Amino acid sequence: MSKPNKYGYFGNFGGRFVPDTLIPALEELEKVYLAAKKDISFKEELAYYFKNFIGRPSLLYSAKNLSQELGFKVYLKREDLNHTGAHKINNSIGQVLLAKRMGKRHIIAETGAGQHGVATATAAALLKIPCVVYMGEEDVRRQALNVYRMQLLGAEVRTVKTGSRTLKDATSEAIRDWLARANDTYYVIGSVVGPHPYPQIVRDFQSIIGKETKKQILKIEGRLPDFVIACVGGGSNAMGIFYPFLRYEKVKLIGVEAAGKGIETELHSASLGYGEPGILHGALSYVLQDDHGQIKLAHSVSAGLDYPGVGPELSYLKDKKRVLTASVTDEEAIAACSWLSRSEGIIPALESAHAIAYLKKVNPIQKENLVILNLSGRGDKDMGTLMDYIKINPLQ
Repeated sequence: MSKPNKYGYFGNFGGRFVPDTLIPALEELEKVYLAAKKDISFKEELAYYFKNFIGRPSLLYSAKNLSQELGFKVYLKREDLNHTGAHKINNSIGQVLLAKRMGKRHIIAETGAGQHGVATATAAALLKIPCVVYMGEEDVRRQALNVYRMQLLGAEVRTVKTGSRTLKDATSEAIRDWLARANDTYYVIGSVVGPHPYPQIVRDFQSIIGKETKKQILKIEGRLPDFVIACVGGGSNAMGIFYPFLRYEKVKLIGVEAAGKGIETELHSASLGYGEPGILHGALSYVLQDDHGQIKLAHSVSAGLDYPGVGPELSYLKDKKRVLTASVTDEEAIAACSWLSRSEGIIPALESAHAIAYLKKVNPIQKENLVILNLSGRGDKDMGTLMDYIKINPLQ
């Protein structure tokens, strides 16, 4: 199992690359979190909300139609069935409970696809803490439904109009806000990125996915899977399902990134597979950067994968060759969304569709192999994007 050292590094990746004014807030958070992990009352409260509010455990579904077509067994971990429609709520509930424990009076968050924003707005409404969500202007346009959901839940959505106007810039603005009022404000980071201890905290809250999956597959099949596949943007759903399987070397872990319009075009978000070590949003990890160390613009049809970096733990696991990387284009993801919808009656989020698309590309898989794919979210939020895409490229 991987864990950060006392300085917040997974091997060579991680750390705290932030202004000195934020160090006390991060040290306070680490202290409170480590105490909460051992506190029975905190664990019981978290378990209560996981079961009675989120609806856990999520189902492990045997995708028989996909399996018949592909020639090997495929199971889908149905995080799309969670309250709010994605895995993000696992982490948001956990972190807002921490904020409440710390006596913070305000919540801020960033969001790309909007699912983390909706999840955080939901948790903040439940636990009665005012919430502000930063979202890039481009993502506000393509994820309008989630903007309305956040506002209905009582959150203020602040549109970010700088840079690429996507997740990277929303994160930068959230950090600036946090800098100004860290004493009474809790920043809920949505992925396994950012300065220590956030990558560990998010991973731990999301690891419920893998813990359930391991227990479920052993009950159903009597053995562990041969492959576990998840899409990767920042990496929270991937680390969530991968983490409990890390110790089992025979279980291959595959992270599928967004190849966008093609790796050769550089209009992609495949930082794990094609990035270089660099610093982004407070941590050292694989990032997309130019020869001068400037962060490149990322691209993906899925707003949640449209980020030029990845978490430090995934960066470490990639270097250790424990996590294998792959990438899928916009076109392949759109086709996979249609494929799963028509094969199993399940409309996936475009993020999850990248992992679905890889099922047709993964090699080698034998007939006796067992594959689990983390279906991290449902596709309601992507209907506008799909409708716009299909007007130009009709589905067959």
